[in-house]
Amino acid sequence: MKKKVFIEGMSCKHCVAHVEEALKELDGVKKVKVSLDDKNAVVDFKDEIEDSAIKAAVEDAGYDVVKIENI
Repeated sequence: MKKKVFIEGMSCKHCVAHVEEALKELDGVKKVKVSLDDKNAVVDFKDEIEDSAIKAAVEDAGYDVVKIENI
């Protein structure tokens, strides 16, 4: 299962690393790719995960989630 998370507030590579680290801490994450240019993250999970958990992880890291899509 993959999800694309659209994120506002990232402005540098440090922001990208911070978001990546926050998402990798979620249970069941296989892979995370965060793009500063596209302002999103593609997250590959082993199992189904609630969008609210993803949103909370990103927002706890200090960034805003605009929307989340299944891909």
